[in-house]
This record gives sequence, structure tokens and C-alpha cells, in this order.
Amino acid sequence: MMSREPNCEDLRELMDFARRLAVRAGKIQRTELGHIRDVEYKKTHEMVTRVDRLCESVIVQGVSERFPDHNIVAEESEYPQTDNAYRWYVDPLDGTTNYVHGYRHFCVSIALEFEREIVLGLVYDPMRDEIFSATRNGGAFLNGHRISVSETGRLDRSLLATGFPYDARKGQPNNMENFNRFTLASQALRVDGSAALDLCHVAVGRFDGFWEMRLRPWDLAGGTLIVGEAGGRVSNFQNGRFRIDSGEVLATNGLIHDQMVSILGEAESTGGTRYQRE
Repeated sequence: MMSREPNCEDLRELMDFARRLAVRAGKIQRTELGHIRDVEYKKTHEMVTRVDRLCESVIVQGVSERFPDHNIVAEESEYPQTDNAYRWYVDPLDGTTNYVHGYRHFCVSIALEFEREIVLGLVYDPMRDEIFSATRNGGAFLNGHRISVSETGRLDRSLLATGFPYDARKGQPNNMENFNRFTLASQALRVDGSAALDLCHVAVGRFDGFWEMRLRPWDLAGGTLIVGEAGGRVSNFQNGRFRIDSGEVLATNGLIHDQMVSILGEAESTGGTRYQRE
């Protein structure tokens, strides 16, 4: 792959490539669903299975064979990093806890960065056969059809989503203060266990807003681009510039963004919101 910035034709080819890898990984997930017996724990409550590792291997091998000079950042293994301008972010199975329990809400997430800016994002939900995709300045799509965020302008009429860190039992910040405040301020809340899919559901208008903390770059890279390209707004909790390595994200339809920032600020004043990456 060239070292120059990718043009529109390059991005189309890269998207087709990423789509093929994601579909291969998704097929593995569908085939193996309900047959998982070898659950391991990376941390106290953070699950990993052979399906996570197998899906990552399929994607990483595909990227490495086609683009041997590109960097790769993935959830299950560490890979050597160089000064190459291209970096792939791979979450081979976002929603492992759901997967292990047979709850059919999980996905594959792949994103590509050029010179520290995400230029391509793809999230594949294999159980619904939904492919969410976006390229920088190219719009967002679901199975090839352009999508956009919702038009809900009031927080009290909004359906929100969030999640909790694996070590939430260890104390603050664990998102409980935010959860309590948004439960009272919104129409309803959902906790579905896949940040990448939650972001895509904001992009397509199923959710009006999403926030979460203690996330990793592979959780966020693809979905946040898709939200932005669907006309949404993405920031940190303080409405500052979003970074995929910040650990926290607020993604909305834009219309309720400031209202959600206000609620997060109220929670922060009690010490229950801010998260700094270790």
C-alpha cells in the first residue's frame, strides 16, 4: 500500500477488503455460537474465547498478507508498531460476554487510520447481517444504503445506551452515577453490551445518544467515524475533542448533545464520571 493519503478509489477498495474480512469473521461467530466451552479470563471479569482469537487471526492474517507494512492494533494480541502512517484497529468480537451467554448482540469492528485520523470504519453484525460502514467525508451506510442520525431534540424523549466497565465492582468511576441521572432524564436506557454496535445504532437513529467510559481504541475507532459521517456528534464527556485513546465517548444525534454534556457535568461534580486512562 502506498504511503500517500488514500483517495476515494483507494477507500472503496479498502472498504471492500475490510468487508470481506469482517464477513469471514462473522461467519465463524455464527457457526460457533452456542458451542463455546473454553472461556478464559484476561482480567477478573473480562472474557476471551477461542472465537475471539480465531476471528482476530483471520483479520490480522488478511491485513498482514495484503499490507505487510501496515500497523495493527487488536484486542487479543500485541503486534509490532512502526512509523508507517497506516494503522488498522481490530475488535474481532465486540460483545464477548453476550456471545458466551448466547445473547445475540455482538459484532466485528475494523477501522483504518492514516496519520492518526480514522479514514475508514466498518462494523458487522453477523446475526442481523448488517454492515455499517463509513469513510472520511464519504457518508455512512447500512448495507449500502445511506443512513443518518435521529431528529429527536429533547433528552426526555430520547432512547439512550451505555455500558459498564468490567471492573465496575471495584469502585468509582464505574458509570453508576451517570446511569442513575440519565435514567431519570431520558425516556429510556438500554445496556446491550457492545459499544461498537451501540455507536452504529446511534448512527442509524435507533438510539439518540450513547456514552461510555473505560473503552479501548478498537472499541471506538470504527463506530465513532460512522456516527460522525451519519451527521452525529462525537466528543469526550466535557464536549471536548474526541480521541480514540481517551477511554471515554459521548456520541449523539447532535440535537441532545449539550443536554447530555450537562448531565455528565452534574455527575462529575459528585466524582462519578471522569475516567483517566492508566
